[in-house]
Amino acid sequence: MLDAILRFAVILVAFLLLPLIVGQTEHKVMAHMQSRLGPMYAGGFHGWAQLLADGVKFAQKEDVVPAAADRRVFMIAPAVALVPYLLVMIVIPVDQGGHGVDLDLGLFFVLAVMGIGVLGSIMAGWASANKYSVLGGMRSAAQLMSYELPLVLAAASVAMAAGTLSLPGILAEWQWWWLPWQAIGGVVFFLAGLAELRRPPFDMPIAESEIIMGPMTEYTGMRFAIFMLSEYVGIVVLSALTTVLFLGGWHGPFLPGWLWTLVKVFLLAFVVIWARVTFPRLREDQLQRFAWVCLVPLALTQLAITGVVKLAIS
Repeated sequence: MLDAILRFAVILVAFLLLPLIVGQTEHKVMAHMQSRLGPMYAGGFHGWAQLLADGVKFAQKEDVVPAAADRRVFMIAPAVALVPYLLVMIVIPVDQGGHGVDLDLGLFFVLAVMGIGVLGSIMAGWASANKYSVLGGMRSAAQLMSYELPLVLAAASVAMAAGTLSLPGILAEWQWWWLPWQAIGGVVFFLAGLAELRRPPFDMPIAESEIIMGPMTEYTGMRFAIFMLSEYVGIVVLSALTTVLFLGGWHGPFLPGWLWTLVKVFLLAFVVIWARVTFPRLREDQLQRFAWVCLVPLALTQLAITGVVKLAIS
């Protein structure tokens, strides 16, 4: 019982701390890449208190619910967007034996719960009684349907290779030669996850220049901050899953296993931030075409390669 409580406490601390580190990193990386001076001043040295200042700003803002909104759905939507990622973090192994729960169907559980998180944006868009919010919510729904398939197919390739749906079981079977063998699936999984998170260049549901903030247009104060937190938690979860499935998780020389996991997670999180600064936003038709014409065939190709290799070595 005590061991379970300690595991949950560690996961909860990671759930609250790691996304804030990623958020602070995004502030600094974007400031350097775009030569923005503002984020470098808050708190003195290198603007270390910028994220803290943002948190205080959100806490001071009034919590407004539009008169025409569906109040109950409007208020719970941020929680629906955030809580699923906590459930996912419970089953992600950080080290050998370092996970909250080892589920036999862990990969299935993770993919199912991550899909629920997108419903928070759809609920927010529909409940806000705002045309921009509704449009953003519908774009979120279309994006979910398009990119869930390549995400699942890429993950299925790893499960086929390992012969198990347990995340610790996948890492127990993982070998270094999987890196080139599963490379196509890894790219597909990461890009599809990026699209499900609605991160640039796949941020059409938000698209500030077109529909203000999409589903979050009517949100203020801490509810808006929860949506922002869910985005950064999603980055951590996506990076961690890509690390576990395609990069070997805790496997690595010299360093402790948990440290290898964190290093890989933060390198992938940096790629997510770099993509935001580097690539322009796709059009909606380009988004759909990329999913169905590029990612789905590549994911099916990866499945075929995995099947051939498994048959050859069996």
